[in-house]
Amino acid sequence: MNQEKRPHRRKQYFIKKRFQFRFILKFCLLLLGGVVISTALLFLFSKGTLTSSFRDSRLVIENTGSAILPAVIYTNLITLALISIAVIAVTLFVSHKIAGPMYRFESELREVSQGNLTKHITLRQEDQMTDIVDELNAMIVSLHDRVSDIQSHVDRLAETADAQGLPAETRDQLKQLQKRINDNFTL
Repeated sequence: MNQEKRPHRRKQYFIKKRFQFRFILKFCLLLLGGVVISTALLFLFSKGTLTSSFRDSRLVIENTGSAILPAVIYTNLITLALISIAVIAVTLFVSHKIAGPMYRFESELREVSQGNLTKHITLRQEDQMTDIVDELNAMIVSLHDRVSDIQSHVDRLAETADAQGLPAETRDQLKQLQKRINDNFTL
């Protein structure tokens, strides 16, 4: 029975927790900075102006900044809360597209560094850094080809050494070299 290949979906959105937390925190701090700047500019521009209002059936004239301060604080807190939720959701989604490939790189390249030159790194279509994956895969293929070429050359030398009856020490060294290649690389 032919099974249809489904795209890989990550179930965990916090993949690289430290990176993603710092990424989200920076955006939230930027948002908080925007709220503080907005409030400061409002008070700066209302400096030297007066506002009249009724309180307890009395006409009150006061500095505009003092009159609108409670409304500005409540408005900014509500806006900050709502926009922060949106920012967290968006940055989590965006950081997920970056942290996922980073996690994949770390795990796959760990195997390559241990000598497994049969690895092929794959990412989901929507992930970032697919160009880097293509280059890494090309590098792995190139390393595989080079080590395979060296292994073939050593194998031919070992066969020649056996056929020509070269000294046992030379044949042993070639066999040790073959063993080292086989022990250190998966081709």
